[in-house]
Amino acid sequence: MLSLFRKLSLIEGLSLIVLVCIAMPAKYQFGVIDSVWQVGMTHGVLWTMYFVTSLIVSHQQKWSVMFWLVVLFASVIPFACFFLDRKLTDKEPCPVESV
Repeated sequence: MLSLFRKLSLIEGLSLIVLVCIAMPAKYQFGVIDSVWQVGMTHGVLWTMYFVTSLIVSHQQKWSVMFWLVVLFASVIPFACFFLDRKLTDKEPCPVESV
């Protein structure tokens, strides 16, 4: 479940980057109105999935409330998803190789 959450985190983070760095400037600088609605709705759905999945994973992985709040805070800062992925990679157990 943690690997699924890591993938979802990266997708949600990229949607935030697209919203903030592409769609919103396109709206306010060039008058492209529809892009913000489409990207914003997609980002909202992805963020909701991120939030629910983070709760599930936090209980499975026995994260502290403080770490979960950091994970939640990382979802609203552009580019923080990459730092979070690095941190979650350290928490993910290594698969055992069969001999």
